[in-house]
Amino acid sequence: MTPTLPTPETSLTGQCLVAMPGMDDPRFSRSVIFVCAHNEDGAMGLVVNRALDQITFPDILEQLGIESTVSCDGLPVLFGGPVDTSRGFVLHSADYRNETTLLVDARTALTATTDVLRDIATGRGPIRRMMSLGYAGWSAGQLDEEIKHNVWLNVPADEDLLFGRDLDDKWSRAIAKLGIDPSLLSATAGHA
Repeated sequence: MTPTLPTPETSLTGQCLVAMPGMDDPRFSRSVIFVCAHNEDGAMGLVVNRALDQITFPDILEQLGIESTVSCDGLPVLFGGPVDTSRGFVLHSADYRNETTLLVDARTALTATTDVLRDIATGRGPIRRMMSLGYAGWSAGQLDEEIKHNVWLNVPADEDLLFGRDLDDKWSRAIAKLGIDPSLLSATAGHA
């Protein structure tokens, strides 16, 4: 069977995916993923609610030879997903752009170069930002098939879901945006 490919009308770009309670992949259990791109070639997103405990933003700056300032101390580094975990991404507000920035929607952008890190360190970076290592990726039609099999729910993204510091509560808040009591969701993926 040929997978259904997203069209501009069905693309989830700029939306959040919320893992169903029965997600059996521990990398994505109770995760919220912001979809940065979703088209006929596949999809790419960043987990926005799972911090990496072993590395801080100042640690990354130090490794890159960028001087850290006090404004960098509170910025968490997140597990963006299991693909290319040594690669960094900054999801941020659209007030900041450089020539490599991907504008996801009118409010949100993604930059994956050290320029954005330097600008954050010197106070010239985006107003809202989130640093992650790695990303979540799907091949052509894969995400659409997972949604058909009730692996993910999707909700509109908002600034708090993307950039809020209360990571542990994001999954529950994302589910609540749908008006659903998570205890009523089936832990088993599939169709009724």
